[in-house]
Amino acid sequence: MWYDGGWGWGGWMMMTVAMVLFWAVLIVGVVALVRYVAGSRRRQEPGSPSPRGEGGWQDRGAESLLAERFARGEIDEDEYRRRLAVLREHR
Repeated sequence: MWYDGGWGWGGWMMMTVAMVLFWAVLIVGVVALVRYVAGSRRRQEPGSPSPRGEGGWQDRGAESLLAERFARGEIDEDEYRRRLAVLREHR
């Protein structure tokens, strides 16, 4: 049985475009939400360097990085003084 009171081709095309747009907006929204949540967690991790321009490790000098490693106990005092002397020699 043929039903002739439908939307026609224009209606079906608009419905298809609307469905594709709906799914595209939904997927982009989910991806944006995941990136936002992951980005806020990354900024809150202790000990991780900040991005460039926000006082990150790229903006600090080699001497302050060396001092930070010494303060954390990664290197001993002798190594700290030796490396600091080398850094100051090559300025």
